[in-house]
Amino acid sequence: MTKATHMSSQERLRSSGLRPTRQRVALADLIFAKGDRHLTVEELHEEAVTAGVLVSLATVYNTLHQFTEAGMIRVLAVESARTYFDTNVSDHHHFFIEGENEVLDIPVSNIQIDNLPEPPEGMEISHVDVVIRLRHKSER
Repeated sequence: MTKATHMSSQERLRSSGLRPTRQRVALADLIFAKGDRHLTVEELHEEAVTAGVLVSLATVYNTLHQFTEAGMIRVLAVESARTYFDTNVSDHHHFFIEGENEVLDIPVSNIQIDNLPEPPEGMEISHVDVVIRLRHKSER
């Protein structure tokens, strides 16, 4: 477990440079209470409503993007219609189970990536995201 795991939501927000507003703290509490996970704006909004947190879908969207910019979470683009947010910001890759919209972590040590192209002049590769799409085997 990392030091950030033991931080309160207010401490986590402050250490990331964000002001701990009531809504940010409430959403951070929901996001990080369950450990590392992948969630969408809609899923977090539903959790907030269920928990009695009065927050609009737009506020959830904006807050997740603020958390991403602050380095608290990262964006996963695994399908065009839905964006997932990952609470695990360490280097790792993902399985995506088609039809179930489930995302699972793959440790970075389980994949070797060779022969990456040279980035354009003045650019550097910040990280590589691998998404391996899975589906259930058809029964024949």
